[in-house]
Amino acid sequence: MGQKVNPRGFRLGITEKWRSRWYEEKDYSHHLHEDFRIRQFLEEKFRRAGVSKIVIERAMNKIRINVFAGRPGIAIGKKGDTIGRVKKDLEKLTGDANVFLNVQEITQPDLDAKLVADKIAFQLQRKTGTKRVVREAITRVMAAGAEGVRITCKGRIAGAEIARKEWMKEGRIPLHTLRAKIDYGCATSHTSYGCIGIKVWIFTGEVLPSLPEEKFNNETSAKKSKIQKSSEG
Repeated sequence: MGQKVNPRGFRLGITEKWRSRWYEEKDYSHHLHEDFRIRQFLEEKFRRAGVSKIVIERAMNKIRINVFAGRPGIAIGKKGDTIGRVKKDLEKLTGDANVFLNVQEITQPDLDAKLVADKIAFQLQRKTGTKRVVREAITRVMAAGAEGVRITCKGRIAGAEIARKEWMKEGRIPLHTLRAKIDYGCATSHTSYGCIGIKVWIFTGEVLPSLPEEKFNNETSAKKSKIQKSSEG
């Protein structure tokens, strides 16, 4: 039927965490739109820093913003000048709230789906061959330790008159497995022929729920006793 779901939203509370961590009953819509403006503003300001995700936490009149970037030095600037100016702009944007801005580095950018998609979009803007770019990206991701990767490009690829979709895959991508740790990211490449959409799925392994040691021992002892009773009977 062509029905699709976002892999990140599908796994919220299981392998993924919320990126807006606050609770509000009356002004929920106001805070929601404010979070959207904050993310839009920071992505525009830190475009060259390679922003992967922005986590916003609220408490009373305080806002803590964690920016995860591939090149944090560009976001911070010399002696913190850039981040200081951005912090003042954010305080005006949020109505003079106390804003705490923290920039963190992504240690493995080749395993981050958003950064991989942004890099492919940048290379397509420079009119590099689509298949070549996608193959190189898949090679880098698998070399970084991923168990599977899938990349999809859709639009007027290579200036074709009719838009089409091309995709490549290596390894396995268990989209229906909730315990699978799958990172998803998308980007848009603005070429002279039109926009090309890029989607990236990266599978890094399964996250299995671990039982506490006491509960595990109790369950194993109960199973052993059942087996003994059945053998005696």
